[in-house]
Amino acid sequence: MNVYISSCPIETTLNLIGNKWKIIIVRDLLNGTKRFGELKKSVSVTKNQNISQKVLTQNLRELEEAKIIKRKIYAEVPPRVEYSLTTLGKSLDVVLHSLETWGEHYKRKY
Repeated sequence: MNVYISSCPIETTLNLIGNKWKIIIVRDLLNGTKRFGELKKSVSVTKNQNISQKVLTQNLRELEEAKIIKRKIYAEVPPRVEYSLTTLGKSLDVVLHSLETWGEHYKRKY
């Protein structure tokens, strides 16, 4: 059973990307493939907080399990791991754009 699915489509979306970090991770990956360290740095700068390695790893695993991102491991020493959005993950661009538009509107009003 998919733990993200709800009878409400909005709740399903929030179950997938609605926590403190996931939406920022998706937003950063919309700009292209990133390595773990690059994501850690860009996510921390955006939130003005340092995300721990454990929390970032947990969020990346959940997004991968939900088929939002894919992880590619290169057989190198040391191993190189890259994260990118799946086709499904890229479709969140419209959602994030709508949130950005709404947020800009709100900032202008208040």
